[in-house]
Amino acid sequence: MTTFQTLASGSGGNAALLSHRETRLLIDMGISCRRVCQGLAQAGVRPEELAGVVITHEHSDHIGGLATYIKKYRTPIFCTPGTGRQLAYRLAGVEDLLRPVPLGETVEAGAAALTLLPTSHDCSESAALHLSLPDGRVGYLTDTGYIPEETGRALLGAELLVLESNHDVDMLLSGPYPYALKQRVLGPCGHLSNADAARYAAASARAGTRTVLLAHLSRENNTPALALRTAEAALAGTGCRLSAAPWNTAGECISLEGAPCRG
Repeated sequence: MTTFQTLASGSGGNAALLSHRETRLLIDMGISCRRVCQGLAQAGVRPEELAGVVITHEHSDHIGGLATYIKKYRTPIFCTPGTGRQLAYRLAGVEDLLRPVPLGETVEAGAAALTLLPTSHDCSESAALHLSLPDGRVGYLTDTGYIPEETGRALLGAELLVLESNHDVDMLLSGPYPYALKQRVLGPCGHLSNADAARYAAASARAGTRTVLLAHLSRENNTPALALRTAEAALAGTGCRLSAAPWNTAGECISLEGAPCRG
């Protein structure tokens, strides 16, 4: 059985654990090494058991704990070549751990076939993830101003879709952010709005997605209730299970089938 759990999700830090039998993958490490290890321990996983860490891009809310982690553990790091160059520039001792994966190519990471797909974000070479496992597919798509056609096509219908629902547009426009930051979030290299996420979630549900997990919600420009309400309206009648990842605590552990994890 494949399970997925966020350890944190939002601008304050992002990390998630994907497990399938003996294969465990950590997606991003934007919280402290201590918190990552605590989260893994609560899931019954030791860092030495990780088949890899997948880094979607080099922003601090996705790599904040990595410098300390690589001093203690020598886990392979999967990322795009562009992200790899940024990590090598910023983090001493990381180069030997890097396993660059060109966009669109697939590599084996334990029991998972991992494909990195393009996103549109203000960084070097950010990526969404497509993970093919023996019991189905997981799509992971956050930190993008829009959904590139290739990425949207590849993730459509994944049994579990982890999808950015960053902001409510009206809340953002009337909120405290400076004008330039508002334009960045709303721009083509920014973040997906609740409405953007809802449209894609509905299309994916019609193609077979059973569970949608809304992720990377903004504390300042969104609420879980707003994000869920927008997505629920779009998903009406599809039978798709919907939930939202919490900002700064571990989320619910869910299985690929959409049910809560057993045990």
